[in-house]
Amino acid sequence: MAVSPQVFPPRKRRPSAGAFIPPKFSDQRLLQTLLELSQEISSLKPLQFLLKRNSSSILRKTKILAILFEELLKNPILFLSPTLLCFEEMYLVLQRIKTLLEDCVNGSKMWLLMQSDSVANKFHELTVELATLLDIFPVKEVGISEEVEELFLLLRKQCSTDKVFVDKRDYNLRHDVLTMIDRIQKEIVPNHTKLAVIFYLLGFSSSLSCKEEIENLEEEVQNQKDEKSKSDLIALIGLVRYVKCVLFETSTPASDTRRKSLASDVNVPADFRCPISLDLMRDPVVVATGQTYDRESISLWIESGHNTCPKTGQTLVHSNLIPNRALKNLIAMWCREQRILFETAEGNRRTNRVIKNKAALEANKMTVSFLVNKMSASRSMEEVDGVIYELRALAKTSSDSRACIAEAGAIPVLARFLGPDIGSEFPDLQVNAVTAMLNLSILEANKTRIMENGRAFNGVIEVLRSGATWEAKGNAAATIFSLSGVHSYRKRLGRKTRVVKGLMDLAKSGPTSSKRDALVAILNLAGDREAAGRLIKEGVVDMINEVINEMPEEAAAMLEMVVKRGGIVAVAAAYNAIKKLGVLMREGSEIARESAAATLVTICRKGGADMVAELASIMGIERIIWELLGSGTMRARRKASILLRILRRWAAGLDDDFFYGHSTAATASSASSTTMVLPA
Repeated sequence: MAVSPQVFPPRKRRPSAGAFIPPKFSDQRLLQTLLELSQEISSLKPLQFLLKRNSSSILRKTKILAILFEELLKNPILFLSPTLLCFEEMYLVLQRIKTLLEDCVNGSKMWLLMQSDSVANKFHELTVELATLLDIFPVKEVGISEEVEELFLLLRKQCSTDKVFVDKRDYNLRHDVLTMIDRIQKEIVPNHTKLAVIFYLLGFSSSLSCKEEIENLEEEVQNQKDEKSKSDLIALIGLVRYVKCVLFETSTPASDTRRKSLASDVNVPADFRCPISLDLMRDPVVVATGQTYDRESISLWIESGHNTCPKTGQTLVHSNLIPNRALKNLIAMWCREQRILFETAEGNRRTNRVIKNKAALEANKMTVSFLVNKMSASRSMEEVDGVIYELRALAKTSSDSRACIAEAGAIPVLARFLGPDIGSEFPDLQVNAVTAMLNLSILEANKTRIMENGRAFNGVIEVLRSGATWEAKGNAAATIFSLSGVHSYRKRLGRKTRVVKGLMDLAKSGPTSSKRDALVAILNLAGDREAAGRLIKEGVVDMINEVINEMPEEAAAMLEMVVKRGGIVAVAAAYNAIKKLGVLMREGSEIARESAAATLVTICRKGGADMVAELASIMGIERIIWELLGSGTMRARRKASILLRILRRWAAGLDDDFFYGHSTAATASSASSTTMVLPA
C-alpha cells in the first residue's frame, strides 16, 4: 500500500548528507532494518509532476534491494566484516534516498522546478553510490537463490550504467516560468492562457493548492542563506499569488477544506499574546519599560515615530529590543502541545518585507490591480467577499502590499461594505472588509488615507457601534487603536462620542477577544488628556471595575493611564478600585502587579489622605508591598518603595510632607492644581 505524502512531517531545515550514522545493530537486526527501510521507500509513488523518471528509477532499484534483503533474512548466515560494512553504508544511502524523496514531496513545486537540474544530479549521485556498494557486495557468498541473484546482477548493471537525466519537459517548464517572471519585471501582464497551461502541468488546480505553494515557498525562504536565492523565491511567491487570484476562484476561510492548526483556533494564554496585535507572539522582545511585545509589532510601532511604550504610555529611554528567550521557549512548548506550527508561523514574518525584488513588486501590483478592479465591478456579494478576503490576506504580508492596495484605490471601495445593510445580510463580508481596513491601517500613509476619507472613517466607527458580529466590532476597535497611533488622530478620535461609547460598550459586553481589542484602543486614547476626560465622563473607571477580575493586566494598565491623565476627577472615581488594586498587587501577574502599584502611587499622591486611608485599610497591605519589593520587576519595586513611604508618612501624620506639596486641603480647594510627580 502506497504511503501518503502526508506521512512526512514538514521540516524547516533539511538534514545534511552527514546527518545519518549507521546503527550499531546485530547482523540480523541490521538486515531487518534495511528491509523495513527499503520497503518503506519502495511503497511510495513516483513524483507526479516533476522529476518523474528520476524518482521512478530509484524506486524500482529500491524494490529490488527489498527483495534482496528479504531473501537474506530467510537464510541467515554469519556475515564477514566487509559485508557488514557494505550493509551499514547501504543504510546511509537508503536514508538519503528517503530524505531526497521526502523533500521533493513536501517542498515547493516551483522551487523544485527551479532546482530540477541539481535535484536530478542528486538522484544520479545516489545511484552511483549504490553502484559502488553493489560492486563490492559478495553476492556469490551469501547464499541467495538464482532468481534473486539475477535481479541483483541486473540492478548492479543498471546502477553502473546510469546517467544524469534531465527531463526536457521540466527544462521547458522552467524556461517558461523564468520568461514569465522576466516579462512581469518589465511590467508586461502575463498571458493568462499560458499561465494556466504552466500551472496545470505543475499540478496546481485550485486557490487552495496555490495557497499551500505560497506557504511552502515562504518556508523555503527561511532555508536559504544567500540573498540571490531568497530574492528568486520571493519573485516566485509574487507569481503564484498573482495566479492564485486571476486563474482560480478567490477563497475565503470557509472554503479552505484543509487548514493547518492556527493559534487563532485555540484559546491563547494572555501572557502569550502581543499587547499590540493581540496575536500569539512569535519573537517576544522586552522594551525599555520592561514590557514584552512581539518584535514585528513593536518594531512597526517604533518605526512609525512613537517613542512611548504602548501599554504603559511611558517614554522609552532607548529603542533597544531585548529577546525574551524564556518566554519564547514557553510559547514554543505550548504550541507543540496544541499542535500549532510555531516555526512555520514564525516563518510567516514575510521576508519579502526586507528583500526587495522587482518582479515580486510588479506581480504584487498586478495582483492588487486585478483584485480592486474585480471588487469594484462585481455584482455578486459572494464574489466580492472572496476578493476582499484576498486583499485582507495580502495587506497582512508587507508594507509594499499595503501601499499597493491603497494606491490602487481600495480604501474607498472597501468602505462601501462596512455599512449595517451589508452586515445584516453578509456578516462575513463585513468582517473581511473591516479586517482589510485594519491591516491597511498599519502603514502610516494609509492611516491618513482612512482618516481623510469620510466614508471609510465613519464606516469603521459604524462597525464598532453596530457591527453584525463581535469579530467585526473587535476588528473595528483594533482599527481605532491603529489609527490612534498618530497623536493628532488620537485627539480627533477621542473627541468622537460614538468612538468612546462604542469602545466602552464593547469592553463591557463583548467576548474576551473583543473586550481586549476595545481595552487596548481605550488605553491608547487615554494617552490624550482631553480624550481621558471624555472617557471619565462616560464612566470608564466604572467599566474598568467591571472587567478588572476578567482582564486584570489590561484593566490595571488602563486605570494607571486614566488616573495619570485624567486629573482629580479620575482619582476620585478610582476610589472604589483601590481595594481591587490591592488584591491585584497580591495575586496578579507580574505585569498586573506593576501596573496596580503604579496606579496606587498616582491615586495616593493626587487623592490625599482619604485615598491613603483606604489603601491602609486593606488587610496585610504592608506585607503585600514588602513581597512586591522582594519579587517584583524593577519598576514595581520602585513603586512599592514609594507606596511604603507614603503609608508610613500617613501613619505618622505627615500629610503635608508625604504628598510632596500636594495636601488634602489643597486638593479639595482646586481640581486644577498641579501635582509634583516623582519620575516613574
